Amino acid sequence: MTEEIQRIAMFIDADNTQVGKIESAILEISKYGKILVKRAYGNWTKSTLKSWGDIIRKLAIKQMQQPDYVKGKNATDMALTIDALDFLYNSDYDSFAIVSSDSDFTPLAIKLRESGKNVIGIGNKKTSEAFVSSCDIFIYLENLSENEKEKEIEPVYWELDNLIKIAYETYQNDDGYVNVGAAGSYIKRVKPDFDIKLYGAKKLTEYLKKYSNLYDVKEYRNGSKTIFEYKVKD
Repeated sequence: MTEEIQRIAMFIDADNTQVGKIESAILEISKYGKILVKRAYGNWTKSTLKSWGDIIRKLAIKQMQQPDYVKGKNATDMALTIDALDFLYNSDYDSFAIVSSDSDFTPLAIKLRESGKNVIGIGNKKTSEAFVSSCDIFIYLENLSENEKEKEIEPVYWELDNLIKIAYETYQNDDGYVNVGAAGSYIKRVKPDFDIKLYGAKKLTEYLKKYSNLYDVKEYRNGSKTIFEYKVKD
């Protein structure tokens, strides 16, 4: 993870992706930067994609309608590829996330990398080795679990607890601690409406200290500034 926040464009092949893992995939991708574009491609008139409705609205994903021009064949792959190349040549995104288990996206991933872009692939463990190898990072959907409620804290706070843990796993320094400010920035990227006051605290640091059974918080001075860091307890 670099200091500069990466600009990410995310393209989802709805025909070849588990809808139940999309939210977890977005949380994972957000470790690498800010997702500015979220598009899902498919023929949304099909009953097989009906289950996507709620998650599309919840996560503010733009539906890209692609009808089947020939019976038995879909044009989703081509539509996604064309849009990704359009973004490549006409925008300044640093990273492209391709959410699909379809090996047909291998040439696209190779082209994006040849153009100097970072490619993040997300698919199941049956994804071809060629597609996996053509990405800079590949995330297996099977490794992304649904968020589970944390029993040691108030049930309504489980989502925040999960985000704090993801930040901890991503931004640790050599001492095994994470800057609270970096964690807060990550949480704000994936949850734009985040307001720590809704969790009974004025600042994220106060929340972490409140649950001392879960988090170890330390502070130190850096010039005129006080720096706060935390560690998730085993």
